[in-house]
Amino acid sequence: MYKKTSRVAIAAATVLALAFGTAHAAQPNDMPPPGGPGAHQMHGHDGGPFGVIMKLHDQLKLNASQEQQWQTAINTMKQNREAMRKSHEQMGEQFKAQQNQPILDLNAMHAARQQAEQQNAQLREQTSTAWLAFYNGLNDQQKTTVSTALKQQFAKMAQRHEKMKERWEQHRAAKAASAPAQ
Repeated sequence: MYKKTSRVAIAAATVLALAFGTAHAAQPNDMPPPGGPGAHQMHGHDGGPFGVIMKLHDQLKLNASQEQQWQTAINTMKQNREAMRKSHEQMGEQFKAQQNQPILDLNAMHAARQQAEQQNAQLREQTSTAWLAFYNGLNDQQKTTVSTALKQQFAKMAQRHEKMKERWEQHRAAKAASAPAQ
């Protein structure tokens, strides 16, 4: 009886940890000032397409209208990042509150996580829309600069992916070689 209860508790804890960990992993870090040192290093990597665009601010030589769209995109991103951070904090508080209950309400925790994910998806979409509006306001030369930088970023990502795949295959091969024969 104890083993079965223990397994159920471990499974529930794992589900909660995964849900909580996923929300935490998706949580953005504080954003550095635009164009400043490290502006492109969000989430411990290059920040994806928007991070690449942020690195190009000075190089793009924006006119007044484009600069206004740039600021709108930056402000939207900051506001939405803050809203997602607060959402993450609320999820953490709910998780802690549930830990004090004798019986976990996994349904409530799941519903709260789903709601937070939906809200965060809407916030990410707003941020994307603001950056796309900025991009669409660029001239062809500026878009070429952005496109070239993005293509370079995509190539780096592909190289990292390939290296990770090679490491994983080496790890699996080493693990298989060290496994006792049956």
